[in-house]
Amino acid sequence: MIEAALEGVVDSQGTWFAYLVLAVGAIALTYSVEKLISYLTRAAMGLGVSIFALAIVFTGIEFDDTVVALVFGAGDLEGVALGTALGTALAITGITLAAAAIYKPFPVEVPRDYLLLFVIAPLLLVPFVAVDRLGLVHGLVLVAIFVGLFGYIVARELQRDVPVFRDSEIAERLEADGGVPLDDLAIGDVDSRTVLEEIPEDRYVAERRYAGAFWLGLAAVSLLGVIVGAMLLEAGSEAIVESWGIEETVFGATVLTLVLTVENLLLTIEPVRRGIPEIGIGHVIGSVVFSVTANVGVITFVADVTIPRAVLYFHLPAVVVLTAVAAVFVSSGRLRRRHGLVLLGLYAAYWLVSLLVFGGVPIPEAL
Repeated sequence: MIEAALEGVVDSQGTWFAYLVLAVGAIALTYSVEKLISYLTRAAMGLGVSIFALAIVFTGIEFDDTVVALVFGAGDLEGVALGTALGTALAITGITLAAAAIYKPFPVEVPRDYLLLFVIAPLLLVPFVAVDRLGLVHGLVLVAIFVGLFGYIVARELQRDVPVFRDSEIAERLEADGGVPLDDLAIGDVDSRTVLEEIPEDRYVAERRYAGAFWLGLAAVSLLGVIVGAMLLEAGSEAIVESWGIEETVFGATVLTLVLTVENLLLTIEPVRRGIPEIGIGHVIGSVVFSVTANVGVITFVADVTIPRAVLYFHLPAVVVLTAVAAVFVSSGRLRRRHGLVLLGLYAAYWLVSLLVFGGVPIPEAL
């Protein structure tokens, strides 16, 4: 009922209001997700969670995209939800990883099996998009695939003598009041900012006996903000899709994805700037794996998804290619500016072809 009422208001005010609602929704969503990650991070630090596992769970698992997928699917915009899932996987490598490499080239070491999972994940989606329509059973299988891939990484982290991205000295020095200056960690040429920047809530929560429970409570509040932001995005996007006449999957994979990319840029570039690029890489790997498995799967929880042929012949192959190229660059041991420029160029080419070749073809006519 709330969604219907909101859509009615947007429709009555015209396209300009739809753009305004879309902008407000993007701001609310980005802010709420940032708060959600900050709160959950502080709650998890008290449990001694692996930094790599933390990067996947709290930054790799795209909470905002999941809510967007559910809201869009429930609002008969499952094409936009599918496009957003694929678009996120593309933008993570073609924009965020590219921007990080261009901004500041950095060394990185990722186990080969993690990179293999990174490359294989988009290929696992091929048999699903080869069918005309995805239902609940398909969605459950995709979610199970993500759980299996994530479970493998967690198991590997627990078995390693020195878990990847979990330096014991760093873990010991991370504090609930916002972290420790990186100068003290001897990480290299970085500034004196902290691993976890202090936030206003620290003064009220950090000293409490059950601080973890308080952080989780604040996370629940921020999750409501994520839901509200997603609802605003859904209402504004529906009106814009109708006014543009653009194919839904293309809109989700290009325009809406760019709106949602601001958060991913922050989550990737900030760790690089602070001298801990492994956290940013963990975010990239987790986001791609999640987007092409669980995030596509959850759409079917609220609606069946009709698969346009363009997804099989163009959008998903683009994800496969960009992911493979990114994996090759990461495996070199150091991301350089030229790597970032190549990834950005490939993404720009995808974006242009999507709009110029596929943008005017509605889903019913494409089948």
